[in-house]
Amino acid sequence: MKTNRLNNTFNTYKQHYTSLLRLGTPIMIGQIGIIILGFADTFMIGHYGTLELGAAAFVNSVFGLAIIFSTGFAYGLTPIVGSNYGRGQSAEAGLALRCSLLANTFVAILLTLAMTVLYLFVDKLGQPQELIPLIKPYFLTLLVSLIFVLLFNAFKQFTDGITDTKTAMWILLSGNLLNIVGNYVLIYGKLGFAEMGLLGAGVSTLFSRIVMVVVFLLVFLYRTKYDCYKVGFFRASWSSELFKRLNSLGWPVALQMGMETASFSLSAIMIGWLGTVALAAHQIMCTIAQLTFMVYYGMGAAVAVRVSNFEGQRDKINVKRSAYAGFHLLLVMAFVLGGFVYLMRHVMGAWFVADEQVIALVSILIIPMFIYQFGDALQINFANALRGIADVKPMMLIAFIAYFVISLPLGYIFGFVLDWGALGVWMAFPFGLTSAGLMLYFRFRFKMA
Repeated sequence: MKTNRLNNTFNTYKQHYTSLLRLGTPIMIGQIGIIILGFADTFMIGHYGTLELGAAAFVNSVFGLAIIFSTGFAYGLTPIVGSNYGRGQSAEAGLALRCSLLANTFVAILLTLAMTVLYLFVDKLGQPQELIPLIKPYFLTLLVSLIFVLLFNAFKQFTDGITDTKTAMWILLSGNLLNIVGNYVLIYGKLGFAEMGLLGAGVSTLFSRIVMVVVFLLVFLYRTKYDCYKVGFFRASWSSELFKRLNSLGWPVALQMGMETASFSLSAIMIGWLGTVALAAHQIMCTIAQLTFMVYYGMGAAVAVRVSNFEGQRDKINVKRSAYAGFHLLLVMAFVLGGFVYLMRHVMGAWFVADEQVIALVSILIIPMFIYQFGDALQINFANALRGIADVKPMMLIAFIAYFVISLPLGYIFGFVLDWGALGVWMAFPFGLTSAGLMLYFRFRFKMA
């Protein structure tokens, strides 16, 4: 009986599994390129010096919040373009891209101003004083690169929304390879360039982000497959209503994703109170955590695209099936990836640094990371399913409760009141991510009832 039920379930969802994997695999490969870049960054900086790794941990955590926030805002384009694609409205999708590029530029200006204010007070955030001279120049190079992240995101969400996920994949992989080569040359001073240390990693990141935007623009302008979308991009009259809709969809997703990332970024500030060793271990853990998060989000993005396509066709049954098929696939990924990281917990730290204290702490912090894999997969899947049906406003409240009411306070209590240190801060993440996942799941069920 159980075998028959499993067979029936598989047959019901088989087409959706295939379509999600076809769409999601290029996105995941592109995300894996980002993961490899993160590993390479941490590896090169870690072997250059522990102080540099600690400084990178702080700056990358802070900018991780800004980048995830901006990515969330760009995600507001997906349900619009996905619905246009589902209805065969190519010109409208092209106009949506134009409006999105402008909206993302405005958000980039706001984020740059906000991060500039943070830069002015960076030496008052309780970080080890020996890190400040390393933090400041690295911070400034990443600050300049923010606008290029947002412009790239607009192009990527457009191509993903029309189910052309391979273009962004190839540009991401090429850009990340360029970044890794630039890191090697500029951090260590190779091929006649000066040895720049941590600042070299920042300059390489800035250059690669500029190149990726330029390449994406040229691909859109000169590939004939986009001609039907260029009609709306260049010739359609300006739509203030569409611009408002992009903002009404983008800001809630940005705030939801921003609050999730804030639970990690603000935790980096708390961990900084514990010293350079704890901060270096936190940076390694954030890099490892990207391995699962980015892969999950690649599949989550595919869920959002499929759901938005069916939403545009008013096909409620396949909206639900796409969402649940995505969760089935994400559960398998959580088991495989989470299990791999857990089994390798005693050696992963040594891939990045030679410091025995840092390596030992990483092996301990991997335990709470393993625990939260189910919750992470749950919240990523149903956040993207809600994004696909453009039901994004409740996600802000859910994120606030999960990350600011539950996760961050628990991190402080476990880490400092109970005196569990960095392990206590990380033990809060399973509570925040799982509670977010459950609330998002019940919201989706309510909307689909």
